[in-house]
Amino acid sequence: MWGSEIERERRNRIRLSVYAYAYEYKNHSIVDDGTYDQLSREINPSLKTGKKRLDKFFATEYSPDTGMWIRKHPELKKVEYVYEKYYKSS
Repeated sequence: MWGSEIERERRNRIRLSVYAYAYEYKNHSIVDDGTYDQLSREINPSLKTGKKRLDKFFATEYSPDTGMWIRKHPELKKVEYVYEKYYKSS
């Protein structure tokens, strides 16, 4: 399996954030609902990844049952950048 537990968590949080951003802001489903739901259940909001702002955000705002949490993401501009660079045309 790729990376440490913390590296995998960071990667999954980024991926899920981009998926939620695409859906909530751009009406673009990058992945199907089942894939999104599975990844959202794999997120561990209590795991500290060394990114204090994001760790606090995921511990207090994240919900696996919706994508609305993305609207409060503290690094939304970075999420938007990843979407625009890697997913916009997919």
